[in-house]
Amino acid sequence: MTTKPDYGIDAPDVVRNLFIVSGIGWFGWLCARAGLWSGAIGPVIITWMLFWFGVAFSITGGLMIWYSRVGKIRGRERDLDCISIKPGDQVLDVGCGRGLMLIGAAKRLQTGKAIGVDIWQTQDLSGNRPEATLENAKREGVIDRVEVRTADMRELPLADGSIDVVVSCAAIHSLDKPEDRAKAISEIGRVLKPGATALIKDIRHHREYAQTFANHGCGQIKRLDSIVISTLITIGTCGSLQPGTLLVRKG
Repeated sequence: MTTKPDYGIDAPDVVRNLFIVSGIGWFGWLCARAGLWSGAIGPVIITWMLFWFGVAFSITGGLMIWYSRVGKIRGRERDLDCISIKPGDQVLDVGCGRGLMLIGAAKRLQTGKAIGVDIWQTQDLSGNRPEATLENAKREGVIDRVEVRTADMRELPLADGSIDVVVSCAAIHSLDKPEDRAKAISEIGRVLKPGATALIKDIRHHREYAQTFANHGCGQIKRLDSIVISTLITIGTCGSLQPGTLLVRKG
């Protein structure tokens, strides 16, 4: 039996579709190479288009799997190093999924508690369910410091000013409406203690988050990620990804 944690595959439907498209590209290219259509200019151009579709979508799908299995675990420690988690803190992970950030935070606690909330959508993360999160916490040796709750981030089941640190990774963007995202950010601001911090890492809307935090008494905001790399990712994905990481302190 494996004892390694399993944090799932991010956006599994997207990964599946990438490999379907790449398979179509490779199949079409192989058919052309086998001489199943003529070598006229049009088909030749289409042949190479299919080849590059196969290459591009295969690489993208492979990178997404690598990130889910390796990259995001390495990135977790770098992100958590940016915030101060004290041994007795109360930490909240908003949209905890299978516990990547939640468990990383719990490993830095002693007498404190790491609380994860989620509504467990499997289109966002493969095998996303509370039992998987608790199993990962057990495998990482922090089950005594972890608590998971089924709750909507727009209505956090926590008292005002009860949390020392909030983390959230690639979760808030799943709310489609700006007003819903604003509600989630305001809820984070509500549960933070004065002087407490939040680390928000997401693939879109970081400017919107910053403005909403500022409107709810969290005016000390610092962007931690590389603007150059973020811009390159945005260009490379034709604007579908606009990543950003914010470190926020409640005044």
